[in-house]
Amino acid sequence: MRKQGPNSVLANALGSDIKGKISPILYVMGIVLAFVSPWLSVAMYVLVAVMWLIPDRRIERILHEL
Repeated sequence: MRKQGPNSVLANALGSDIKGKISPILYVMGIVLAFVSPWLSVAMYVLVAVMWLIPDRRIERILHEL
């Protein structure tokens, strides 16, 4: 995206990339929660894993529109 610019097909397909922005926050929360409750910490890591297992169809949708 850096090479193609902010108005490229890929940049438009990805949009705001909410999963990419939320994941590091959840990882940090998991680290902090490890001091409070190991189970909550594991829950944060599992949440991130499940979030990334859900397919993201944005790129396919944009390519089919071209």
